[in-house]
Amino acid sequence: MTHDLDRALAGISGILVTPYDDAGEIAPDRLAPILDRALGAGVHMPVVNGNTGEFYALTTDESCTMVREVAAMVDGRAPLLAGVGRGIRDACRLAEVSAEAGASALMIHQPPDPFVAPRGTVDYVRAVSEAAGGLPVMLYLRNDAIGTDGIQALCELPGVKGVKWATPNPMRLAAAIAACDPTITWVGGLAEVWAPSFYAVGARGFTSGLINVWPERSVAIHAALEGGDFAEANGLIAGMRAFEDIRAEELNGTNVTGVKAALIAQGHDCGQTRPPSAWPLTEAQQEKMRNFLASNGLVHSREKEHSHA
Repeated sequence: MTHDLDRALAGISGILVTPYDDAGEIAPDRLAPILDRALGAGVHMPVVNGNTGEFYALTTDESCTMVREVAAMVDGRAPLLAGVGRGIRDACRLAEVSAEAGASALMIHQPPDPFVAPRGTVDYVRAVSEAAGGLPVMLYLRNDAIGTDGIQALCELPGVKGVKWATPNPMRLAAAIAACDPTITWVGGLAEVWAPSFYAVGARGFTSGLINVWPERSVAIHAALEGGDFAEANGLIAGMRAFEDIRAEELNGTNVTGVKAALIAQGHDCGQTRPPSAWPLTEAQQEKMRNFLASNGLVHSREKEHSHA
């Protein structure tokens, strides 16, 4: 099945967790009900091997297994965005496997190497794209220090269709949008809370970890933003902000911890997180999470579904 990738990029990129079993090994089958609910709610594009998926805690072999398994689970119901990154050879191998598995596009993580040259990053992205046979690319920018010229050089590479903007600098985003090809989709990469600010300067769509737990709320926020109703979007965001506040604690070290703790409370045990992520939530954090889930009917709704299963 073919999908409108531009439409999907401007939608919700739902970053899936990577489940582990009791021995700490990846257990992709545990994702099935989470993925089904997200797609059923209207999430436009699932993402495997993203940061909410603990990409940097996985081996390259594990990442290859995850993209194959998730592609099979998605089974053509939506376009699949596959994260790739790390050392150039690992990134190219994972890009090739992602293309073979049926991913619709690559999300290329920004290289975390301590010696990253802007022109070296251009070479990196080009090589990874070629390894995937020219599969469309979303660039993932967590650091905008390369400047507008550096971003423009990356966006001029063949196959770049989107940029996931994950720095809290809307004015730099606006400058980058103005400098680059107008057909590129600029995606809010800091989840729902930052989406209105990014929309205001020209971004469309946003990434989300909330979709693992409450995809219906993410879809409602997206619909409000697409309709230009910022008041409605901000109201909906206020109702889920406690979840993001928990995830942002400990230098964002509870980002995935919060998602997995919420999933466990909903009856979807996806295991612990791997170090250096924090595990478990502190008692104070856990209390905040319990209150968030209970006040929004998220635990009750899952229990009710299980009782009718």
